[in-house]
Amino acid sequence: MTDLGPIAWPPAPIRTKRLVLREPEARDRGAFIELLASPEVHTYLGGPRLRDELERELPEVPERWPGSFVVDLDGAMIGQILLRRAPEHHRPAAAGKADLGYLFLPRAWGFGYAAESCAAALGWFESVLPGEPVVLATQTANVGSMRLAAKLGFSEVERFHAWEAEQWLGLRSPVTPSD
Repeated sequence: MTDLGPIAWPPAPIRTKRLVLREPEARDRGAFIELLASPEVHTYLGGPRLRDELERELPEVPERWPGSFVVDLDGAMIGQILLRRAPEHHRPAAAGKADLGYLFLPRAWGFGYAAESCAAALGWFESVLPGEPVVLATQTANVGSMRLAAKLGFSEVERFHAWEAEQWLGLRSPVTPSD
């Protein structure tokens, strides 16, 4: 389920110091195929999809739904940020909450783009749905993702075993102004 509630979509592009978060466009199709077919990107996500399959099945404008942002660096897609409702059959602690996900092309790793763009997406989310908690799940073996979750303010809710690996579920409580 992708329903984020009563938000206007697409929002105006979200600009950070180096990046733009925007709605997917037809020019991003090749980067989506590269992202979804990358063995490195999918090390902790169950493995990549077949490039031929993606070429046949991906629509002209992939991933065009509320909560899907392309991360754009200098006019080219380097990654994707996903904000969507966790399905009801998901972990009880996550069900119905907004779920943050992200994927970046390997050439964009190590430059802080994930932290910068995820923080911007979370700031946007807080501005349109104030008070909504957000969850993030990752494999505990994914050290980079665990570091990013901590940097973004997620706290461990639980660990569980799924997809033949230990998983970590974190919660980012809503930002509340201090009195």
